Amino acid sequence: MLTMAQDSKVSWNAKAGLNLSNWTGADVQGNNAKLGFKVGVGMEYAFNNIWSLQPSLFLSTKGTKYSESGLKVTVNQMYLDLPVNIQARVHIEGETNLIFSAGPYIAYGIGGKISSNLSSNDANTFGKDGLDEFDAGVGFGVGLEFGKVLVGLDGQVGSINLKDVEGAAKNINFSVTLGYKF
Repeated sequence: MLTMAQDSKVSWNAKAGLNLSNWTGADVQGNNAKLGFKVGVGMEYAFNNIWSLQPSLFLSTKGTKYSESGLKVTVNQMYLDLPVNIQARVHIEGETNLIFSAGPYIAYGIGGKISSNLSSNDANTFGKDGLDEFDAGVGFGVGLEFGKVLVGLDGQVGSINLKDVEGAAKNINFSVTLGYKF
């Protein structure tokens, strides 16, 4: 690993950003997007000047809001999120690159609450009576690399039902991130 780092094939990064998430699916109607955050670290292994592999680990909040006839429900989901992206780097000028990325992600729900304006008791988001902890899907993104500074727009589309029932909701998430490459 040390030899690869000396050859400049391996780099590390830290990123933070805002999420805009919601649920999608046949049974989802009237839900509104929820603002959240993501923060994490990643490693990039460059195969050559264009192609690289970038696994990352994020703490990411997702969820949804629902409002109808005086009922307001907010679902807060906190995940450990592991995207593994293949990246294509297009050199623009100097140290500026345009980066396209895509790949699978897996996530595990570690916390969160479901709150309602009709109840003073919040329910746990995950667990026996809540949502399933496991999530997975496909991610995609586009970003700019200004030397060591990274700016990106990312998306994730879940492929796993949040509950083990037919037609249940799936996560959908969009992020704006700012990062630094080491």
